[in-house]
Amino acid sequence: LLNYHGAYKPTGISRTWPNFVTREAVYALEQSKAKPFPNCEHNVMLPFTRMLAGPMDYTPGAFDLDGIPVLTKMVQGTRAAQLAMYVVYLSPLKMLADYSEIYENSAEDFQFIKDVPVTWDETKVVDGYPGDFIVMARKKASSWFLGAMSDEKPRSMTIKLDFLDGGKSYKASIYKDGPTSSVDREDVAVEHKTLTAKDSLKIKLAPGGGLAVSFVPID
Repeated sequence: LLNYHGAYKPTGISRTWPNFVTREAVYALEQSKAKPFPNCEHNVMLPFTRMLAGPMDYTPGAFDLDGIPVLTKMVQGTRAAQLAMYVVYLSPLKMLADYSEIYENSAEDFQFIKDVPVTWDETKVVDGYPGDFIVMARKKASSWFLGAMSDEKPRSMTIKLDFLDGGKSYKASIYKDGPTSSVDREDVAVEHKTLTAKDSLKIKLAPGGGLAVSFVPID
């Protein structure tokens, strides 16, 4: 399996060589090693631009957002937004950008990354505007996953769940910006509830915030 980095954007190569699964070809998270970029506006522009060309390895998964003394707070946005990237950004080979101990010490948040698939059967753009925000739902087998991301502005929104299959109830595991996430960007609030296609989610996204939800049907 091949994952190209530092490469040009996809041009249909996977039709000829299906062992090509993803590539970088994007101004992505590794750039934050040297400067506070990519910013949150850039991150919510990508679903409307680069991602249209094919699989995109942004190398998401930054959990330690305090940084190290030389590179303080270079990764932009919240941890919940990093979780949302695993739904919003299509890449059949998912990367984990941070060090193993931070995931071991954040087991509840890391559970979403363990649960989220790498390929999808169906995709729906629920809402969004280039450079402002994105809300995307993807389905794998009988389960749905939702990802939402915002630019540097805090947002309140109501997300209708009518993309879910009618007549079914789902166990929803919700990972959202916590009450202090505008200051402590690692703050993620996790809750579990039963929801259906008739329900809606009322959420508040912090500056650079995010939301990640898994919907598993209840038998």
